[in-house]
Amino acid sequence: MQQPTIETPRLLIRELLDADAEGMFALDSNANVHRYLGNNPIKTIEEAKEIIGKVRKQYKDLGIGRWAMIEKNTGEFIGWTGFKLNTEPVNGHHNFLDLGYRLREEFWGKGYATESAFASLNYICTHGKHDSIYGMAEIDNEASNVILNKKVGMHYVNSFMYDTAHCHFYEITKAEWLARN
Repeated sequence: MQQPTIETPRLLIRELLDADAEGMFALDSNANVHRYLGNNPIKTIEEAKEIIGKVRKQYKDLGIGRWAMIEKNTGEFIGWTGFKLNTEPVNGHHNFLDLGYRLREEFWGKGYATESAFASLNYICTHGKHDSIYGMAEIDNEASNVILNKKVGMHYVNSFMYDTAHCHFYEITKAEWLARN
């Protein structure tokens, strides 16, 4: 499936490419980035290439996967955003779209995650087939919880254990998003 190209005032959101390996390595080799992701940063560029390969396989097999976030002013890979189709059960749900984003540390606190989450939700609610979209964040990840709940308006559903992490689970329906936006 062809992945979208989405433009926001500051971002170009597009499919992940093999050429994004160095940016992906800069993102996922940072221990601070992995603080709420199991504290398991990658150690080699080969691991970054494998991550990109897995996402590109999701495009082919599932029709969707996370997208690259490119800063328009610089053309620099600053992270990823968008959706993962969770086919395995998580918190009593399966075959659901999980909204996510991850930014290189030097781009934190600049509103890029919120900007990309809005753009991703707008795209999927306009063009996608899922009636509900979900998001999750570790309870202690205050910034991500604020983005999901307060900034993009997802509703708190419950708290649950995901592997060894205590997380909040959020939802927004396509109808809710379209009525508000």
